[in-house]
Amino acid sequence: MENKTPGALLTAMRAKPPLVQCITNYVAMNIAANVVLAAGASPAMVHAAEEAGEFAAIAGALTVNIGTLSTQWIDGMHIAARAANAGGKPWVLDPVAHYATGFRRKAVADLLALRPTIIRGNASEIIALAGGESRGQGVDSRDPVEQAEASARLLAERHGAVVAVTGVVDFVTDGTQALRIEGGSPLMPQVTALGCSLTCLTGAFAAAIADDPFAGAVAALATFAVAGEQAAKDAAGPGSFSWRFLDALAALDGPTLDARVRINAA
Repeated sequence: MENKTPGALLTAMRAKPPLVQCITNYVAMNIAANVVLAAGASPAMVHAAEEAGEFAAIAGALTVNIGTLSTQWIDGMHIAARAANAGGKPWVLDPVAHYATGFRRKAVADLLALRPTIIRGNASEIIALAGGESRGQGVDSRDPVEQAEASARLLAERHGAVVAVTGVVDFVTDGTQALRIEGGSPLMPQVTALGCSLTCLTGAFAAAIADDPFAGAVAALATFAVAGEQAAKDAAGPGSFSWRFLDALAALDGPTLDARVRINAA
């Protein structure tokens, strides 16, 4: 695909809606599925070890979120990631609060060893994942994105992955190139699991342009940023913002996305 702008990728994704396997947490399942649907792709919340690998072989992309872990879910994550790798399918890792417990630290280390295509997290998660000291508490980020940029570059080089850090201004790098995406709304962190939903949407864009995960990650973040700004215009609070965000995603088209997105070199 010659034109890799976020708008062109949104149009391409909707023209051939990819099937995205979303192994995500209980809190996020409903809103994540609705976000992927609103954007124009097809979500499948398949996590059981008995079928996760078989499903990953037919999906366009896989996303793995460790928000609500169990041993059984970890088995499914490993099987699915291996199947995605074997089939040449992109997969996205969301290392939710991986620093909180030993169980989570081991889980994310084992998943990193399976070489995710894209890693998406908040600033605290990315800093800690690179071995730095973060101020994260639970799933909440206490660090600004700009302090995570060096960690993101390090992770990208170390793991051969695209790394996306989300916050007030998002940052995406593959270790060589890097961009910042502005937009969104302060209401977004007040809606549970929107970040987890972004991970699933990143998988949809990665499926649409499997040969360029950097462009896919940028397009996903750009889509979220522009839809978030639009939804916030008439929202009275996080409740009305939530449904307005889904409507804004569904209404957003490629030309509008390219006209409104604010992307700068980093």
